[in-house]
Formats: sequence, C-alpha cells, structure tokens
Amino acid sequence: QVQLVESGGGLVQAGGSLRLSCTASGRTFSSALMAWFRRPPGKEREFVAANTWSGSPTYYADSVKGRFTISRDNAKNMVYLQMNSLKPEDTAVYYCAAHLSGSVRDVGSYAVWGQGTQVTVSS
Repeated sequence: QVQLVESGGGLVQAGGSLRLSCTASGRTFSSALMAWFRRPPGKEREFVAANTWSGSPTYYADSVKGRFTISRDNAKNMVYLQMNSLKPEDTAVYYCAAHLSGSVRDVGSYAVWGQGTQVTVSS
C-alpha cells in the first residue's frame, strides 16, 4: 500500500502559478498510475491529470489542458502538478491518488488518496 501527502496549495491571483507536490511512500510507487483530482466548492471530485511511472502517456481534463502539467520524480517518490494561468474556477481542494483498476478518469478507479491541499484563485 502507498501513502500520499499533498503540499503546495495556497492563495494566488488569477493568471498566477502554483506547483503542487505529492510525496509517496511505499513500494508500489514506481509501478502505479498516479493522478490529480480536485473538488471545487459544492461539487464532486473531478479528474485533473494523470501519468504513469515513465511520465508518459499523460492524461488531462479538457478544462486544464495547456495550462497544467503533471510530472514525477521516481527517485524522490514525488508527483507534481504545475499549474499556470490559474483561473478562479480552478479553486478547489486538490488530491493526489494512486490507481488500482478501471478507467483513468474515474474517481472509483483509485485506491489511495492524500489528505488534499487547498488552492484558491482570486479574480
């Protein structure tokens, strides 16, 4: 079993950037598909981005494509989400997650979740 913890959230103005980090522990990290999800206020968790151990292929939600980049450093057991050109609608609690089975973009496909980190984008 892998354990995950997110960091890097905060308050930023529209157009700004943040980089989220997910630190993983456990022996499954190198073989796991990792993803970022987010939960906007009053909404369900939604898929943001994912990649596998080699860093490719990558998967992105249409709403973040071209603005967000997922990457990982397997030697450091870390996954990152670089968020550029942030918009108020990006405001959410962001979670990293480790895939178990099923569709990449489905919440139910992931077995392990971090505690979440708040990202707030002001206009």
